[in-house]
Amino acid sequence: MTPRLLAFDLDGTLWSCDDVIRRAEGALYAWLQRHYPRITAAYDREAMRVVRRELAQRHPELAADVTALRRVSLEWHARQAGYDPALGQAGVAVFLAERRQVAPYADVRPALERLARHFPLVALTNGNADVGQSGLGDLFDHSLTAADVGAAKPDPALFRAACRALGVQPWDMVHIGDDPIRDIHAAHAFGSRTVWVNRDGADWPEGARRAHHEVASLAGLVEVLGA
Repeated sequence: MTPRLLAFDLDGTLWSCDDVIRRAEGALYAWLQRHYPRITAAYDREAMRVVRRELAQRHPELAADVTALRRVSLEWHARQAGYDPALGQAGVAVFLAERRQVAPYADVRPALERLARHFPLVALTNGNADVGQSGLGDLFDHSLTAADVGAAKPDPALFRAACRALGVQPWDMVHIGDDPIRDIHAAHAFGSRTVWVNRDGADWPEGARRAHHEVASLAGLVEVLGA
């Protein structure tokens, strides 16, 4: 395997995501309780998630931009509670301040340092993580989000944009990710090679295109790529 580009998913691949999101939503909810208590009196955190999902269904144009979706959701809550909808932007800032405080897995930086000596690295994410604030930004040549390209994986737009940014063909790229469908099946269908980072020993889902390689950590990826 001699790729010309390595594309990495972020959440779940380079760091744990669920705890980060819970912490960020907790910080946002506490902020709302302090400053906009009529919202939290009417909606608990799960009810707010339900509202956000319903808004996403009604506004498919927001599907690729989770930050905009959260802002619109907060604006909706503000109007329902009789507050200025401008709180939405401030609330998003509170959320992102926590959401972007991530802790890469211990194997990640050593592996990326080795890989970056041999290959260009690109970060691809459906979410609003910021690789530049992760302590890993110095290792990446480029970073793209679903909001940047107007479509989320498994749509091929992110893969296409990565190839265009580095001037390579799909078969020159290896995409590394933890999600069997959004990362592996989608990149495989796009024509790229794939590495599934399966940290928890999960079973492969039926019907999805299998990864070209499977590793339990990025240390295994270094071995696969011969870096």
